[in-house]
Amino acid sequence: MTNRAEPVLNASARIRRLPPGAVNRIAAGEVIERPAAVVKELVENAIDAGATRIDIEIEHGGKSRIAIVDDGCGMGSEDLVLAVERHATSKLTPGAGGDYDLMNIATMGFRGEALPSIGAVARLSITSRVIDGSDAWSLTVEGGAMAEPQPAAFGGHGTRIEVRDLFYATPARLKFLKSDQAETTAIGETVRRLAMARHEIAFTLTSGGRKMLTLPAEAPGEAGRLKRLAAIMGREFGDNALAINAERDGARVSGFAGLPTYNRGLPDKQFLFVNGRPVRDKLIVGAVRGAYADFLARDRHPAVALFLDIPAEMVDVNVHPAKTEVRFRDAGGVRGLLIGALRHALAEAGHRASTTVSSYALGRMEPGQRSGVTPMRPGYAPPRPNPYMREAFSPLEGEGGLEDRQRGFEGGPGSLGAPSARVDAAADIPVADHPLGAARAQLHETYIVAQTPDGLVIVDQHAAHERLVYEKMKTALDGGKVPSQGLLLPEIVDLTTDEVNRLEPLLEDFAALGLVMERFGEDAVMVRETPAMLGEVDIKGLVQALADDLSSLGQGLALKERLEEVCSSMACHGSVRSGRRLNVDEMNALLRQMEATPHSGQCNHGRPTYVELKLADIERLFGRR
Repeated sequence: MTNRAEPVLNASARIRRLPPGAVNRIAAGEVIERPAAVVKELVENAIDAGATRIDIEIEHGGKSRIAIVDDGCGMGSEDLVLAVERHATSKLTPGAGGDYDLMNIATMGFRGEALPSIGAVARLSITSRVIDGSDAWSLTVEGGAMAEPQPAAFGGHGTRIEVRDLFYATPARLKFLKSDQAETTAIGETVRRLAMARHEIAFTLTSGGRKMLTLPAEAPGEAGRLKRLAAIMGREFGDNALAINAERDGARVSGFAGLPTYNRGLPDKQFLFVNGRPVRDKLIVGAVRGAYADFLARDRHPAVALFLDIPAEMVDVNVHPAKTEVRFRDAGGVRGLLIGALRHALAEAGHRASTTVSSYALGRMEPGQRSGVTPMRPGYAPPRPNPYMREAFSPLEGEGGLEDRQRGFEGGPGSLGAPSARVDAAADIPVADHPLGAARAQLHETYIVAQTPDGLVIVDQHAAHERLVYEKMKTALDGGKVPSQGLLLPEIVDLTTDEVNRLEPLLEDFAALGLVMERFGEDAVMVRETPAMLGEVDIKGLVQALADDLSSLGQGLALKERLEEVCSSMACHGSVRSGRRLNVDEMNALLRQMEATPHSGQCNHGRPTYVELKLADIERLFGRR
């Protein structure tokens, strides 16, 4: 028989009010969970006070000392006394009926809990002087016990707050803090987020006498914001950022998003700010994933910083004491706005690729350096060969398209005679007429070398054609159906019963993609038509790859995302292969279609389709500059 604890009834256990000190220490556990929370609350107060400069100093990860100085409006002696009382704030004003509107909050703070919570668990000292030039005053609170305000010396105007011996009044909480280094890192992350939200304010962060962060105030506007973001997220982000600007139903999103080829293995560079407040919300994760679904593999993540300005009544910031979470009245509308803004910016980017690709290439081309095998970026590998693809070239339809010819190229008038490099003398297209230049050679039957007005471009023919086929399939799918070509004899593809069961519910969707097939018994499918744009393809290998993709994708994806994944897979399997020799007309046709196709700067997996090297950089390698 299971033993269960029975409630103990005690006549003397009457309900009673807790003393203010105990109430403050209990409440402090919700607001002040670690030193980074102290810094966040105090910096937000400084921002609300109109500060233009905020200096932060910490010691031992903020455990022993936190000092924050601002040049805001400051406080008088009476305000100091009220500031350390619970739920006393200057951020809220009563309406006509005397009620406070908690759904129309325009400040960073409003709960009136930060200072009393800090004073309840630490030794708090506040020195402040108002902007009108009155005397400065100082106030101390230790473990919830407040002393009387005293006159003090304070140059200029603003407030200086010093917090010592954090959690000395609640030793149990002190034991759960992490190492000094971990707490310092958390504080740095908090300050950076706040600094990103307010680029017009100067910030400094000093730890143990060492400057960790120095951010001068930037000019208002988009240029100043990008400069601040680049200072925090990295200079490369500034070089590869796309401006975001969209508006819908009174809500506006601005900011910057990185090019797809500038991506990371972790989603740690994705930031959302709502009405100037840094928040952590799953909404941005889903929106970014949806917007970049066509451009990145599922294990790669872009860098974005989005600033959402929304009417105060459309968002609830009073969800959690720490104010790091918000709740939107129309979450679906906000998500749609974010996705639409990101996709529009990506479409505007055209065939642009990130500068980190060429920078990496130049870094590997140091004079005298031995060649080595190194991935383009951590986490990337060269395109995997697909053994089930036959030696057939997939044509690109339309004027100037690549011809569907299955013939070998044995050299030609401009051939160098080498098996891995070939130059076409017929490459007489004016270089200045096209952003990607004119094709001059094909290397290792994989890379196209084109001359531009101020350098050269190296194109991965498989990755480039993969993106072109994918965009063509999506356009055809949006138009109703991808053109297909019937097979003279239907082909039977043997699969497992589970794989057939996964394919069967999507047969109509596959038909819209030009792949017409039907179930053939318990463990096979019959293929009757294939997408025309893929040309000749290994049908068995293609169907098996699609079944494997559906297995790895799981059941959680929406149908549209699933179809896009299938389109991507089909484009990859049906694109011109590495090792396929192209003549100069075919190479130039590929370049021209890249220039006309959105997102052609990266393949469907986020790898770059081309590398651009400026002539000045190449000359510098050879000491000519």
